[in-house]
Amino acid sequence: MKKINTNKIEKAVKSILEAIGEDPNREGLIETPKRIAKMYGEIFAGISADPKEHIKLFHDENHQEMVIAKNIEFYSMCEHHMLPFFGKVCIAYIPNKKISGISKLARITDTFAKRLQLQERLTTQIANFIMEEFEPQGVMVYIEAEHLCMSMRGVQKPGTTMVTSAVRGVFDTDQKTRNEALLLFK
Repeated sequence: MKKINTNKIEKAVKSILEAIGEDPNREGLIETPKRIAKMYGEIFAGISADPKEHIKLFHDENHQEMVIAKNIEFYSMCEHHMLPFFGKVCIAYIPNKKISGISKLARITDTFAKRLQLQERLTTQIANFIMEEFEPQGVMVYIEAEHLCMSMRGVQKPGTTMVTSAVRGVFDTDQKTRNEALLLFK
């Protein structure tokens, strides 16, 4: 597992403070480079993490009905502007002899979210991972998020959300199943 280089981050933050015209030695900013380095260690913890560490599958279960985890809150960083985007993830899957603890879906989401990301990629990564590891009949991932790169800079439209979805297996081939999941996500 690759560790974040806090010394490099601290030096870079000090340089940024100087570049924007701040004095990195003034009282309120002296510890800022250390705080940001620590924060980056937390918010980018998914870069070196393997989401497989977070799954525990229970085999030979006879449950073949839809399983939904909805409104899983997440926070991520846009790779284009390094500003946060955040929102909620809804995941539906139909088991095929393997089920997982519901908290594992939140941990999988967090592992992928704690990286420099794009919402579209995050949606796809979660869906593909669940399909590969759980081997369900199908999976659907729905994400709604606000991007601060759109809210506080550029077009400056706070409250605007972006919605992405990924459908695999039966959710892709059966409109009725997809509609049921969408209805239950609300």
